[in-house]
Amino acid sequence: MKAVAGIDIGGTTTQVVLCTPDLDVVDRQGAPTPAAEGGTAMIGTALDALRLLLDRTPARLLGVGVGAAGLVDVRAGRILVASDSFRGWAGFAVTEAVEQALGVPAFLDNDVNAFLRGEVAKGAASGGTHVLGMTLGTGVGGALWLDGSLYDGPHGAAGEIGHIPGFGELPCTCGGRGHLETVASGRAIAARCGARTAREVAEAAHRGDPDALAAYQAAGTAVARALLITAGLLDVTTCVIGGGVARTWPLLEPPIRAALAAEPPVSGHPLRVLPARLGEDAVAIGAAARAAAELGVGIPV
Repeated sequence: MKAVAGIDIGGTTTQVVLCTPDLDVVDRQGAPTPAAEGGTAMIGTALDALRLLLDRTPARLLGVGVGAAGLVDVRAGRILVASDSFRGWAGFAVTEAVEQALGVPAFLDNDVNAFLRGEVAKGAASGGTHVLGMTLGTGVGGALWLDGSLYDGPHGAAGEIGHIPGFGELPCTCGGRGHLETVASGRAIAARCGARTAREVAEAAHRGDPDALAAYQAAGTAVARALLITAGLLDVTTCVIGGGVARTWPLLEPPIRAALAAEPPVSGHPLRVLPARLGEDAVAIGAAARAAAELGVGIPV
């Protein structure tokens, strides 16, 4: 069997999938990410997981895609900027390390770009030609799919919707103030209610706690405003939303819908807002999709 692999290197967990060239998942394996031990350890963990998959399902591996957090140079296959939760990751040559270990081509994507590739290839936005991808997790990430392909911009930073300003005055993790991330991220939702995690706030909201409900109201309204900005600038009217915060979709969807109904896009075309479908596999499947596309096999995304 011919196969492509996708690797999602997150701050907490590394997820690896083995796929057919058409991106059907044959097997998957997860492992804790040794983020404090450096790039060599992180790639080693991912490769160990992939080797386990290949031992369980003998296949001819065609190539590997990697989705990684931070700003990446997709052409050089190198991490440019990483958060302080990763040690020895900025500057790490990811694709070179994978290719040397496995002897097959490897390709690198930012994790949110890979998320969007996955959702366009096999998920909620399947077949879409113009799509905004947004992940609401510890931070807020974004990616753009324009005219049927990923648009990463001249500096690799297109779609960074979490860091557009105009959402108050709270300090952002990037050093700025009033960015979307300061309202709609899991960290922001938890901080607003004095909780440790957004999950705790979600549980309180389901119980009817007014402060918790207000936090989700503010987050959903802010997300809707960011979607309207995107629609006004780029005429992109489909958005797929994933990440840990999006798992509480019943809390997040009503304020998003209400805000969009109050102020529809200037084009007159309604915004389609879709919850992600691929769950924890999205980034890894998207990374595999990049590899398949580069190699000219399977689904052309």
